Amino acid sequence: MTKLEGRLVTSIAEVDSTAWDACLPAEVECHAYYRACEAAAAETGVGLRMAAACVADAAGVLAVAPFFRLNYRLDTPLQGRMRAIGDALFRRMPGLVTLKALCIGSPYAERCHLGFAPRLDAAGRRAAFEALAATIDRQAVAEGVHLVVWKDLAPVEESGFGAALNGAGFARLGSLPIAILDLPFADEAAYLASLSAATRKDIRRKLARAGQVRVEFRSDISGLEQEIAGLYEETRTQSGLDYGDLELLPPGYFAAISRALGERAVFALYWVGTELAAFNLLLVEADRVIDKFLGMRYPLARQHNLYAVSWMANVRFCLERRIGQLQSGQTAYAAKLRFGSRLVPSTLHVRHRLTPLQWALRSLSPWLGFERFDPDLAGLARKNAA
Repeated sequence: MTKLEGRLVTSIAEVDSTAWDACLPAEVECHAYYRACEAAAAETGVGLRMAAACVADAAGVLAVAPFFRLNYRLDTPLQGRMRAIGDALFRRMPGLVTLKALCIGSPYAERCHLGFAPRLDAAGRRAAFEALAATIDRQAVAEGVHLVVWKDLAPVEESGFGAALNGAGFARLGSLPIAILDLPFADEAAYLASLSAATRKDIRRKLARAGQVRVEFRSDISGLEQEIAGLYEETRTQSGLDYGDLELLPPGYFAAISRALGERAVFALYWVGTELAAFNLLLVEADRVIDKFLGMRYPLARQHNLYAVSWMANVRFCLERRIGQLQSGQTAYAAKLRFGSRLVPSTLHVRHRLTPLQWALRSLSPWLGFERFDPDLAGLARKNAA
């Protein structure tokens, strides 16, 4: 078999963009997307610095994945009152709850973009994955990190490589699922007819009471960059959830993505009079729109029911372009389920370098998943168990 060489690079720019995108075809969160994330973090010194891992043979690149380093707080999944306990412990003994981690995946994506060259068959993909994993493990030893984390594996990667990670001693934890709305509908009326009568009535009532909201779609956000970033931060702090560094964006993120992706990055802007009341960043693919980030101005957003307004605007955007899926991410599950979304599972695989602590981590893993502490998902689990 041809010798495989795995390597880590300090910047995704060191990996050929054509080769990267061939490993992850049709992904809008592509080489250009990750370069823009890198540039924004480097320029401002805020946010987690990205890097990349790849495997190649004599003929070229075989496998790619983003990765990043993180000082990970063990209480990150905890929310509400339980998080307050973690914060108190962190203030008194930060070294006890903070671990140095090397993470495969990205803080700026809901999926681990683990990609393989199209020329590989199933055996070749397994070999490339093993070479990539071995490269990550060697780096973890060299840096003396506490944890290696494979972040947010999608079901296809989980089925393909989960067993290998389990065999290598990794603990499997539930991550936050992805909300997907399938849109096989001819028009908005057909979509609304697929919902419950109560939900249809609620949406129509909120739209009727929204008042004069002007919706604008544009890719160029020149002059609005700071205002958009401020709306995102206002919404993040209003959410009541706190995932620490994993949800912080560098200040230049939105401007960088706009420049890098052009018309594939669409900003839906919601104006009340001359005031920008909300925005959505939509990443557009041939058959999927990723509702990437939402930002709102409070209390204006509540007064004009802008969550419902923006949801329906995104549905119309997809239907008008015959785009079959709206992906809306890892928050606000209760509303998304009511509006017809389904949840696609996501997993973490974690290994501590100290055997006794890894044994404890594997033993406790069924109770440590992020999905157990999200209030919407916890409520849904209680409802299903009743």
